[in-house]
Amino acid sequence: MFPMHAAWLEAASPVLDPFGLIRATQDYWQDTFERSVLYWDVMRQRGNQYLEHMEQTKPNVLGFEAEVLVDGRDLPRPVNYELMRILPPLGVTIDPLKRPFVVVDPRAGHGPGIGGFKPDSEIGVAMRAGHPCYFIGFLPFPVPGQHVEDVVDAEIAFMREVGARHVEANEKPVVIGNCQAGWQLMMAAALEPDAFGPILVAGAPLSYWAGERGRYPMRYSGGLLGGSWLTAFAGDLGAGLFDGAWLVQNFERLNPANTLWSKQYRLYADVDHESERYLQFERWWGGHIVLNAEEIQYIVDNLFIGNRLSTAQLITRDGRRIDLRNVRSPIVVFCSQGDNITPPPQALGWVSDLYDGVDDIIANEQTIVYCVHDSTGHLGIFVSGSISRREHAEFTANMDYIDVLPPGLYETAITPRDATGDATDGDYLLEFRPRGVDDLQPLVQRRDDDERRFATVARLSESGLALYQQYTQPWIQAVMTPEAGRWLRRLHPIRLGYKLLSDRNPLMSTVPVLAEQIRRQRQPLSPDNPIAQWERSVATRIEENLEAYGEWRDRISEALFMNIYGQPWLQALAGIGPDMARMRPHPGRAPEHQHFLRTRRAALRERIASGGAREAVVRALIYILGGAPATDERNFKRLKATREELGKSLDLQQFKMLVREQFFILKLDVREALEALPTLIARSDATQVDDYLTHITHILDASGPQSEHVQKRLERVRTLFEKARPAAPNHEAPQA
Repeated sequence: MFPMHAAWLEAASPVLDPFGLIRATQDYWQDTFERSVLYWDVMRQRGNQYLEHMEQTKPNVLGFEAEVLVDGRDLPRPVNYELMRILPPLGVTIDPLKRPFVVVDPRAGHGPGIGGFKPDSEIGVAMRAGHPCYFIGFLPFPVPGQHVEDVVDAEIAFMREVGARHVEANEKPVVIGNCQAGWQLMMAAALEPDAFGPILVAGAPLSYWAGERGRYPMRYSGGLLGGSWLTAFAGDLGAGLFDGAWLVQNFERLNPANTLWSKQYRLYADVDHESERYLQFERWWGGHIVLNAEEIQYIVDNLFIGNRLSTAQLITRDGRRIDLRNVRSPIVVFCSQGDNITPPPQALGWVSDLYDGVDDIIANEQTIVYCVHDSTGHLGIFVSGSISRREHAEFTANMDYIDVLPPGLYETAITPRDATGDATDGDYLLEFRPRGVDDLQPLVQRRDDDERRFATVARLSESGLALYQQYTQPWIQAVMTPEAGRWLRRLHPIRLGYKLLSDRNPLMSTVPVLAEQIRRQRQPLSPDNPIAQWERSVATRIEENLEAYGEWRDRISEALFMNIYGQPWLQALAGIGPDMARMRPHPGRAPEHQHFLRTRRAALRERIASGGAREAVVRALIYILGGAPATDERNFKRLKATREELGKSLDLQQFKMLVREQFFILKLDVREALEALPTLIARSDATQVDDYLTHITHILDASGPQSEHVQKRLERVRTLFEKARPAAPNHEAPQA
């Protein structure tokens, strides 16, 4: 006999023992029956929950109490959005002098509330930090005639209302836009920059043609479906309303392994513990809403297929150009490599679309900070508890620092404080590393040949939509009535999946009775049961096969798209030639933009020698820190002290403008800017000069040991400051 491992023998003993196998089989089938009943009871509860949610006038999944402050239906151009104030839960104290946070939820098929879904959420993190919080949500049905631009104007009105309520904070509100709400907020901030403080866009697509070959197949959908005529057709079938369940179905198709198997099997396999979490998530996932046909058509034509937002081609009905370069607030872009709905190329591609280099970003006075997570999925970006406790907590704690960061492009790094040897508050340290626009290329992976393909799709989509509107749409609109549209929504497969498994179905009437009996005497099966182990093994194989199918489907989809829209004759037919400038404008290279840069430089050159000690100290700090590879939140603590020491009358907004101006001057001409330092502090006495140098040294020491490069720059500044020191009086006795 061959020797066998003891552990293997122990695991195989029920199989080798016929009676043990019989007992294991009996236990397994009893547990299978019980799990099946409990599983279907959870599905019944899901259906009931869905129906209750849909019957509510203002459904949402917020985990916090809230009061409505402004109803969007009362605005000059009414919309189905609301501004709500979040009421602090018991034990949470709000500081009215802290800047407010506003969370805007995505209206992309699901209902509102995901940003405050759990205590560990964007709202929860901000409230625990003492910030007043507001929420912009929406109702299930749009106002007749409501347009995307009306929603953008409503969000501007909401932000002005929040700002007016917190004038004493002396800081503009921080606004967080999740997914679809992110691009909406960016549009609003481009139109009315003064209404917004720092903007955090989480998982928000802004550059829709961007992507990586072999990944993120969702960007091919517009071309593979033949353009946006299908969107118009769906809106016409709804009698002017577009069912958000179609958008949810598109999301589900991205991951067939999870949709068709893993999600439901996890519930079935661990129904005793998974049911509460499952029902909580399904309450939001199944909260389908409706959009006006005009709204979704605008989104698909101008964003998903037209990609006009990231190249400043969007123009409102009243003639305003939506140019993201007009945003004056710091922009924080949070995305993830594990997100297949808004991958990093779509979240960050707009930067290289708009700007030729980081000098353009600086000249436009923009501060752009990006953070790329390694693995979390789309929903995890704004609902994961671990993400909220780390990334969102760090962004919340450091918004004031981000607000005074000099213009430029920065990548963040979050490290445990014990790894840095830092003993300050908090578990993590947020670091900002300067980057160039070229540094985004490995993430964005922009290709001219792919740009031609997507431009071809956009042109052909316009033709296909025009043909549909001319020859087919009048017939569909003549036949479809609002009642017919309602019936079609009710018969949507996803909606039916909830309704058929609710108490409205008489076949489900015995399920809750059996489930209650089972719960009273439930004894879960031991995980060592060999048949249960075999079941889990089979489940794993099914999931792997579905994943393989999904990957195969995505490869086929990409190959079809590339081959069809890569044909030169088709591109020529769509009017796409070899001239990339005509195919897609690049705003950073436009003559008027170059003129703006020249004018900006000339105005700044006149201010190089203007100012006093404030300007000199800030200019010196920016010069020295500019020699370091990164800066972090520890510097901000000293910068806040700098503001206080430079003058009590200098508020945060004035200090921020001072930092930005000095940064521009240094970028314009470092040598001349440094040589002007003695002139700026010429009226200071020796003690004041010593105080300036001591203060600068303290700020540098806040970030730990100084590099050799930083020390050299500090020594140069010290020499320049010494030139301004008044000469010591000569006390020698006069000669006889």
